[in-house]
Order: sequence, then C-alpha cells, then structure tokens
Amino acid sequence: MSSRRIPRPAIIDVEASGFGPSSYPIEVGFALTDGTRFSSLILPDPDWTYWDESAEKVHHVTRQTLSRYGRPICEVAAILNDRLKGKSIYSDGWVVDKPWIEKLFFSARIRQMFQVSSLETILTERQMQIWHETKRCVLADFKLIRHRASSDAFIIQETYARTLAATNANDAPLAEARMSNGD
Repeated sequence: MSSRRIPRPAIIDVEASGFGPSSYPIEVGFALTDGTRFSSLILPDPDWTYWDESAEKVHHVTRQTLSRYGRPICEVAAILNDRLKGKSIYSDGWVVDKPWIEKLFFSARIRQMFQVSSLETILTERQMQIWHETKRCVLADFKLIRHRASSDAFIIQETYARTLAATNANDAPLAEARMSNGD
C-alpha cells in the first residue's frame, strides 16, 4: 500500500509557549489510525522560561494551568514513546512541531522512538487544493476547540481522510475511462 493511500494517518500536534526559537512545548496530542486520541499538558523544564502572551491568546493555556495540570517532561516523553514506538506520525506544522518534540526528548534525556514527518509528504496535489475548504467543513461538523493539541490532531486527520476520499472519488471516473479506452 502506497503512503499516499493511508486512509487515516497518525497525526501529532504541539502547542507551544511562543512562536520563536526560544519557545518550548506546553502540550502535545495525537490521533492514531485506529481512532485513539491522546493529549497532555507539559510541565516546563526549569530552563524553559520564555513565554509569549500572544501565543497564550491562541491556545488559552496559562502558566498557572501548566503548573497545576502539566505532567513532567520525562513522563510525557515516556508516554509518547510507549504509544508511538516504531510508528511514523505526521505533522502539518512539521517545521515547528518536530523541533519542539526534539526539545522535549532532549530535555527529558530520553531517546525518541518514533518518526515525525511532514504531512505534505503524503498529501497529493489534489488534496492540497481542497484542503482549506475541507478543513472548514470539518471544523463546522465537529465544533471542536481549536489550538488544543489532540483536537487539532483529530481535525487534521479528519481533513486528510475527507480530502483523500474526495480525490479518490474524483479519480474513479478517470480510471474507468482510461480502462475502457485501453490505456
């Protein structure tokens, strides 16, 4: 089976303390191919001090919430390895999510046991063309809280599944026409 035919790829999403290189992960969530979802707030490492209030306005997670409900970085890294070991998991924000995940594992001093890849590596051009409109429909259908890690991972996964189904449905008449023409 080609990677482009994954009906529901595993998706990971990270919320962070800010938008720049000094930021750090504050929440990680994923949605797996079997429908399993997970999310955890992350208690910041003592060396992680940067906080951007404009990022807080996006994800609505305060420092106090992290202090009260966040899990230690070693615990979060261990959970991720336990549940994702050997898997390929995709991110729509790979350029920022991957470094935040690496920061988590580096600070926890735990080797990461799963691969994080860019969602674009499994999207077709046709899926990309209908992505934003499809995502708007997913958001309207599920009315999930955005910018929380597991909700965002599910939204991305569902958008992928719907764009794949739509492009496969559009490809079927073309394939049938090719077959009847002897192509």
